[in-house]
Amino acid sequence: MESDRLSATFSALADPTRRAILARLLLGECSVGELAQPFEMTMPAVSKHLRVLERAGLIAQRRDAQWRRCRIQPGPLKEVSDWTERYRQVWEERLDRLDDYVQQLNAKERKTHGRKQRSK
Repeated sequence: MESDRLSATFSALADPTRRAILARLLLGECSVGELAQPFEMTMPAVSKHLRVLERAGLIAQRRDAQWRRCRIQPGPLKEVSDWTERYRQVWEERLDRLDDYVQQLNAKERKTHGRKQRSK
Protein backbone atom coordinates (compact mmCIF):
# COMPACT_ATOMS: atom_id res chain seq x y z
CA MET A 1 0.00 0.00 0.00
CA GLU A 2 1.26 3.45 -0.93
CA SER A 3 0.25 5.09 2.36
CA ASP A 4 2.00 2.39 4.41
CA ARG A 5 5.20 2.89 2.45
CA LEU A 6 4.88 6.67 2.75
CA SER A 7 4.36 6.32 6.49
CA ALA A 8 7.50 4.21 6.79
CA THR A 9 9.45 6.73 4.71
CA PHE A 10 8.25 9.74 6.69
CA SER A 11 8.93 7.90 9.95
CA ALA A 12 12.48 7.11 8.84
CA LEU A 13 13.04 10.70 7.69
CA ALA A 14 11.77 12.10 11.00
CA ASP A 15 15.12 11.44 12.68
CA PRO A 16 17.96 13.94 12.02
CA THR A 17 20.63 11.23 12.27
CA ARG A 18 18.94 9.21 9.54
CA ARG A 19 18.62 12.31 7.37
CA ALA A 20 22.35 12.96 7.87
CA ILE A 21 23.12 9.36 6.87
CA LEU A 22 21.06 9.80 3.69
CA ALA A 23 22.83 13.09 2.96
CA ARG A 24 26.18 11.28 3.21
CA LEU A 25 24.96 8.50 0.93
CA LEU A 26 24.05 11.08 -1.72
CA LEU A 27 27.81 11.41 -2.20
CA GLY A 28 28.09 7.70 -2.97
CA GLU A 29 28.16 4.22 -1.52
CA CYS A 30 30.15 3.74 1.69
CA SER A 31 30.72 1.29 4.51
CA VAL A 32 28.78 1.22 7.76
CA GLY A 33 31.98 2.27 9.55
CA GLU A 34 32.35 5.31 7.29
CA LEU A 35 28.73 6.24 7.94
CA ALA A 36 29.22 5.91 11.71
CA GLN A 37 32.33 8.14 11.91
CA PRO A 38 30.63 11.55 12.19
CA PHE A 39 28.22 10.44 14.91
CA GLU A 40 28.92 10.13 18.60
CA MET A 41 27.08 6.85 19.03
CA THR A 42 27.81 3.17 19.26
CA MET A 43 27.98 0.95 16.20
CA PRO A 44 24.81 -0.91 17.32
CA ALA A 45 22.97 2.44 17.46
CA VAL A 46 24.12 3.31 13.94
CA SER A 47 23.11 -0.18 12.77
CA LYS A 48 19.65 0.38 14.23
CA HIS A 49 19.28 3.59 12.20
CA LEU A 50 20.43 1.74 9.10
CA ARG A 51 17.83 -1.00 9.69
CA VAL A 52 15.08 1.62 9.88
CA LEU A 53 16.30 3.19 6.63
CA GLU A 54 16.54 -0.21 4.97
CA ARG A 55 13.04 -1.28 6.10
CA ALA A 56 11.69 1.97 4.63
CA GLY A 57 13.45 1.12 1.37
CA LEU A 58 15.62 4.24 1.55
CA ILE A 59 18.93 2.36 1.50
CA ALA A 60 20.26 -1.00 0.38
CA GLN A 61 23.12 -2.87 2.01
CA ARG A 62 25.47 -5.43 0.50
CA ARG A 63 28.37 -7.47 1.79
CA ASP A 64 31.85 -6.67 0.50
CA ALA A 65 34.26 -9.12 2.14
CA GLN A 66 33.95 -8.34 5.86
CA TRP A 67 32.33 -4.92 5.28
CA ARG A 68 28.73 -3.95 4.79
CA ARG A 69 28.34 -1.23 2.18
CA CYS A 70 25.30 1.01 1.92
CA ARG A 71 23.81 2.97 -0.94
CA ILE A 72 20.78 5.20 -1.25
CA GLN A 73 17.63 3.96 -2.97
CA PRO A 74 15.79 6.83 -4.68
CA GLY A 75 12.37 5.15 -5.06
CA PRO A 76 10.81 6.10 -1.70
CA LEU A 77 12.17 9.65 -1.93
CA LYS A 78 10.53 10.00 -5.36
CA GLU A 79 7.25 8.81 -3.85
CA VAL A 80 7.52 11.46 -1.11
CA SER A 81 8.32 14.07 -3.73
CA ASP A 82 5.31 13.04 -5.84
CA TRP A 83 3.03 13.05 -2.78
CA THR A 84 4.15 16.51 -1.62
CA GLU A 85 3.96 17.86 -5.18
CA ARG A 86 0.19 17.29 -5.23
CA TYR A 87 -0.18 19.43 -2.12
CA ARG A 88 2.25 22.06 -3.39
CA GLN A 89 0.13 22.48 -6.52
CA VAL A 90 -3.08 22.85 -4.50
CA TRP A 91 -1.58 25.46 -2.19
CA GLU A 92 0.10 27.30 -5.04
CA GLU A 93 -3.27 27.62 -6.82
CA ARG A 94 -4.93 28.82 -3.61
CA LEU A 95 -2.21 31.37 -2.96
CA ASP A 96 -2.45 32.59 -6.56
CA ARG A 97 -6.22 33.10 -6.11
CA LEU A 98 -5.60 34.91 -2.82
CA ASP A 99 -3.02 37.13 -4.51
CA ASP A 100 -5.52 37.96 -7.29
CA TYR A 101 -8.16 38.80 -4.68
CA VAL A 102 -5.79 41.06 -2.73
CA GLN A 103 -4.78 42.85 -5.93
CA GLN A 104 -8.46 43.42 -6.77
CA LEU A 105 -9.07 44.83 -3.29
CA ASN A 106 -6.05 47.10 -3.61
CA ALA A 107 -7.22 48.32 -7.01
CA LYS A 108 -10.70 49.08 -5.60
CA GLU A 109 -9.11 50.83 -2.62
CA ARG A 110 -6.95 53.01 -4.87
CA LYS A 111 -9.93 53.81 -7.06
CA THR A 112 -12.15 54.67 -4.08
CA HIS A 113 -9.39 56.63 -2.37
CA GLY A 114 -8.68 58.57 -5.58
CA ARG A 115 -12.35 59.62 -5.91
CA LYS A 116 -12.49 60.84 -2.31
CA GLN A 117 -9.40 63.02 -2.79
CA ARG A 118 -10.74 64.56 -6.03
CA SER A 119 -14.09 65.42 -4.47
CA LYS A 120 -12.50 67.41 -1.60
